[in-house]
Amino acid sequence: MRHGKKINHLGRKSAHRKAMLSNMASSLIIHKRITTTTAKAKALRKYVEPIINRSKDDTTHSRRMVFRQLQDKHAVSELFREVAVKVADRPGGYTRILKTGNRLGDNAEMCIIELVDYNEAYTAQKETKTKRTRRRRSSTPKTETVAQDTLVAEETKEVAETEETPKAETTEETTTAEETPVVEETSEETTEEE
Repeated sequence: MRHGKKINHLGRKSAHRKAMLSNMASSLIIHKRITTTTAKAKALRKYVEPIINRSKDDTTHSRRMVFRQLQDKHAVSELFREVAVKVADRPGGYTRILKTGNRLGDNAEMCIIELVDYNEAYTAQKETKTKRTRRRRSSTPKTETVAQDTLVAEETKEVAETEETPKAETTEETTTAEETPVVEETSEETTEEE
């Protein structure tokens, strides 16, 4: 009977499964992001999170225990040098699974599994969220609102003055145009008299 045995065998014998998870964990640590099926990603998460947690304590014993599971000295050195520094203050949850849809060939559900601290898109959003402020009723926003209202009022006055100025110019032009023919007529009259 298999009561209480909740491990996903992933259609493989135990030796094949352990080798596959070790290989995927090494790839995840080196590349920071891999694409795989959702079932494998969930199994990999259970496998790699304790390894990353162990890397926070950089001792010979923890390095040997991690190497026992990964069997890749490049991945172990990358884990202890770079990844452990980034996740030092994180209490857990070192990986993120992003579903990408189904694979064309066999319609398997695919996803991307990545290390949380290495995705710049999500870290940039966190920074913008911290910059946001709530609108509250206090003395500071009221003074800013009054200042903005006075600026708007001054701008409308300037616009009104600029609209009135062309009207004044047009009236001056009409008065000079009316006066000009009168002057010409008088000059013509004087020439006729001579």
